[in-house]
Amino acid sequence: MKLKKVLLLVILFFSVNVFSQNSATEINTKDGVHYITTSIDHPVTGTYFFKGAEPIVELNSNGTGLYQQHEESKKAMIWGLECSKEGVLKFTKGFDSIEYILYYKYTSSTETEEEWNKVEFSIHLNSMKMFINGERMKTYTPKAEK
Repeated sequence: MKLKKVLLLVILFFSVNVFSQNSATEINTKDGVHYITTSIDHPVTGTYFFKGAEPIVELNSNGTGLYQQHEESKKAMIWGLECSKEGVLKFTKGFDSIEYILYYKYTSSTETEEEWNKVEFSIHLNSMKMFINGERMKTYTPKAEK
């Protein structure tokens, strides 16, 4: 009887580990291994504008998007916010803001740069604005409480 209980616990343990989703992706950057995720409780997806116009950054919910540098065309990219190996977001909380690290990498086959780039991503709670690299901005509406 005791063997059955132990066996049941072992099977339960392995099935939980197999079916649990790890929302963190490991990336190799010039300063070492980091982990990223697109899972966040704020509406970060959308288009971020520079002074209301181009250049833009577009973040899609599936971790893809576009990144446009000044005086250049839009380039396809993948992105994520820095997190722990377990998928817990890393951030710095300010008085009315939260700052994350956004990693992105171009996916275009013509792009010679294969490295992950790191920029600041901040959410300003009182003004309901989000910034990428301090210059690309979008306004947002907080998610409704469930």
